[in-house]
Amino acid sequence: MVSKNQKKLINSLHQKKYRKQHGLFVAEGKKVINELIEADLRLHSIFTLDASYFETSPDNTYIVTETELKSISFLTTPQVAIAIFHIPEVNAVNYQGLVLALDDVRDPGNLGTIIRLCDWFGITDLVCSEQTVDCFNPKVIQATMGSVTRVNIIYTNLQDFLSSQNKEIPVYGTFMDGDSIYQEQLPESGIIVMGNEANGISPEIEELVTKRIAIPRFGKTQKTESLNVATATAIILNEFRRG
Repeated sequence: MVSKNQKKLINSLHQKKYRKQHGLFVAEGKKVINELIEADLRLHSIFTLDASYFETSPDNTYIVTETELKSISFLTTPQVAIAIFHIPEVNAVNYQGLVLALDDVRDPGNLGTIIRLCDWFGITDLVCSEQTVDCFNPKVIQATMGSVTRVNIIYTNLQDFLSSQNKEIPVYGTFMDGDSIYQEQLPESGIIVMGNEANGISPEIEELVTKRIAIPRFGKTQKTESLNVATATAIILNEFRRG
């Protein structure tokens, strides 16, 4: 059974300010929840149709009906369980390798996909501007499919972050008029900046980029305005890893 206070807490975690206030976030679905449990994230409570789906303590496991689950779910079609986890601590950025930085990425689906790409390509640190969508947004958590547990995600003033870097660390920025990434000698270490879905990299961040790169268009009409930021990130990371 779900109490009124539990329902109120779950509903509040749809908003960033309450996630920050409580230090908690919500995950839905058997696969995602088990990924988070296996990653040793601290579990606050779990609401499920069947306790046998998870190896959790009876003290924080609540058996609910389908109707109750639907009343607390953020999804149009609720899955078998909803869990509340404590937000983990972040670690310092490791510059021995590639670091991905996001300048004002707003779409939860894009961020979730980018986090999965970081996990796939072995990018351990993802630095996000303060305007970038919260990685503990329920839609982002669903899109990451558990990869959020394997990527160190930092929110900071991106301009200050890049300004404070050692000048020997290259900062790559993606622009429509940059040099073709297919012609570049790409390093094993550096910072890669991806921009906002509609506006690209902001002028303030552009000033701090040391190398402008682009994914060239091959279509005959050359009329495609841009690539989706998650799609572009996949191509960029693939080329860096291809070496």
